[in-house]
Amino acid sequence: MINIAEILKAVLFGIVEGITEWLPVSSTGHMVILNQFVQMNVSESFMSMFDVVIQLGAILAVIILFFRQIWPFTRPGRGEGPAGIFKMDVIRLWILVVIAILPSAIVGIPLDDWLDAHLHNNVVISAMLILYGILFIVVERSYIARRRPRIGTLREMDARTALLMGLCQILALIPGTSRSGATILGGLIVGCSRAAAAEFTFIMAIPTMAGASLIKLLKYGLTFTTGEVLILLTGCITAFIVSMMCIRALISYIKRNSFEPFGWYRIILGLLVAILTVLRG
Repeated sequence: MINIAEILKAVLFGIVEGITEWLPVSSTGHMVILNQFVQMNVSESFMSMFDVVIQLGAILAVIILFFRQIWPFTRPGRGEGPAGIFKMDVIRLWILVVIAILPSAIVGIPLDDWLDAHLHNNVVISAMLILYGILFIVVERSYIARRRPRIGTLREMDARTALLMGLCQILALIPGTSRSGATILGGLIVGCSRAAAAEFTFIMAIPTMAGASLIKLLKYGLTFTTGEVLILLTGCITAFIVSMMCIRALISYIKRNSFEPFGWYRIILGLLVAILTVLRG
């Protein structure tokens, strides 16, 4: 029998995931607050897996929205031969993505269980929300506004910048940091425009989040009840729909505005997480 209440809760979690995964505000911090008020009637292990695997819906949104930029194949022209099926600029982009995701994979995969056990708590999440909120404000006010970006578009991205953004992604292994927040902030500091930093961050997310979801699925096991399958599919589909809207809105926003409001939002959210932690003692 389908539990409508649990399906509606999965929709709510999917909405939060679809919005906060792409904004530099920490999806983990929002999930912490949501879990304080909305608790799904599932096991703790399933919930831990669910929070990560619903990212698959968000990833699908990126693939669709950026399909032309990331699809590496084309029809070869007359006389070009087999090599003509490849878009070399897209192949180059994927090489840069591989360079960018390697650092977090090397550090994160072996330390995944340790990070969950020692750092996945409200104190760390609150501190990271506030710290990176302050960094966004400082970077926007004292650095970004005073210089012209060295890299304005994805086509101008180079290996050094990709690696530096990838190193910043390691910081996102600490809950509350925000993967998109860490890499976008790193991209801004090393000379990317806001649009280039955000778009490269979105594309980096495809293998990064897919890998994280696969690891969680394998650890949980592939045996689900009918209710769990429905909950998981509902969360993924909702995250996909909301992500489609959120990514488009963010790209439009950053063409004319700074990331400073997200900094203030993170500080307020971090304080809220801290207050809730104290109240629930």
